[in-house]
Amino acid sequence: MVNYKQLHYFWAAAKAGSIVRASRQLHITPQTLSGQIGILEESLGIALFRRVGRGIELTETGQLALSYADDIFQTGNALEEALRTGTKERYRLFKVGISDSVPKSIAYRLLAPAMSLKEPIKIVCREGKLEPLLGELAIHKLDLVLADRPMPSEMDIKGSSRLLSECGISFFASENLTRQHGKLFPKNINNAPLLVPGEDSTTRKRLMQWLSAQRIHPQIVGEFDDSALMRAFGQAGIGIFTAPSIIEDEVLQQHNVTKLGQTDEVIERFYAISVEKRASHPAVVAINAAIFQKDAP
Repeated sequence: MVNYKQLHYFWAAAKAGSIVRASRQLHITPQTLSGQIGILEESLGIALFRRVGRGIELTETGQLALSYADDIFQTGNALEEALRTGTKERYRLFKVGISDSVPKSIAYRLLAPAMSLKEPIKIVCREGKLEPLLGELAIHKLDLVLADRPMPSEMDIKGSSRLLSECGISFFASENLTRQHGKLFPKNINNAPLLVPGEDSTTRKRLMQWLSAQRIHPQIVGEFDDSALMRAFGQAGIGIFTAPSIIEDEVLQQHNVTKLGQTDEVIERFYAISVEKRASHPAVVAINAAIFQKDAP
């Protein structure tokens, strides 16, 4: 049997990234904390941490242990809260990684089927670059990753990528820019200020190829990893910007901008990436079963 007090000490140290920092949080001495983690490692016959200079870092096995410890202690916290508040329903934790390149409203649409299950779900969302998120997925710290491309073939992760949604892109501009560049699309983008997704976005590559094929040469005045930030700059009139056509009504209403044009020659795609161990999670099953077509409302 795993000693859960020792496991909690390991979990606290892994979360804090430091024996000293964790010992302060737990109100015990660093020597006691280090000794208890050592006893846990000895009982399991594996090393959970390795020394790096004066600090520590998780071994590969330690990363796996941390993912299980996360589940254990999050469940423990949920139990404590349920007993304290008298809640009758038990919520199942659903941990999702969302790539920076996926617009927030698209992420919500893709995750919505999980929130409609009969079994209550507590969702935890993490945002970031795709590769670190896939690393967390591989060690089961996440149940699912949403991205604008499938899992890269060069990554040594046994998982699957399911296409959930695809659509073209629409171009938007503030009232002032619309007056200057509101004529025939797409020629109205030529020489106009344009905001584009960051280099890590697959849409960026497709957009630039399409502009080149159309012999259109805008002035790139901004690059953004975060689509919400790009829209904020676009709303302020800094440049024309794009968004998935599936959410164009939302963009028009929220940002007080005008639609300049639309093309289906630049396709945005959104994928659900999961690994075998998490594929049976009811929320993952529900999301993979719901495919949002190009003409979805």
